[in-house]
Amino acid sequence: MVLVLVIGDLFVPIKKPGLPSPFKQLLVPGKISHVLCTGNLCGNETEDYFRELADQVHIVQGDMDEYLYPERQVISIESLKLGLCHGHQILPVGNRAALNALRRDMGVDVLLTGSAMKIGYVQDDLGGLIMYPGSATGAPNVDDTAEPDPSFLLIDVQGRK
Repeated sequence: MVLVLVIGDLFVPIKKPGLPSPFKQLLVPGKISHVLCTGNLCGNETEDYFRELADQVHIVQGDMDEYLYPERQVISIESLKLGLCHGHQILPVGNRAALNALRRDMGVDVLLTGSAMKIGYVQDDLGGLIMYPGSATGAPNVDDTAEPDPSFLLIDVQGRK
């Protein structure tokens, strides 16, 4: 069993002061193997926190990040290939055809992407998944009329696909 935290769009301290307290109580060192961040940390304080949680931390560039991270990454965990991309490069944001094409181009089983600010997933016709962790702090998108619920994904990778 390998626990993978997928988290992103935090906007700390630009839009929110930090992670919600209930999340900090759940996310403690020694339980999570990998942190995969879809970007928009907006400060190194959150990155430092992620590095306390897990030995393996992968972060991609969000459109509001002040530090430079890769635009996208491919991470292999057990036999699962995960693609990590913020998603602001996809226009319009969340376009399924473009995200499916990106997943295939990256050669991954699962594409993890941010920018949509809402948690969810879709499966494409070829069996691949696109997963969205939402905003870990509940930071709203410019188009949102209400703040989304704070969210993240916790994936339990168990051996073979």
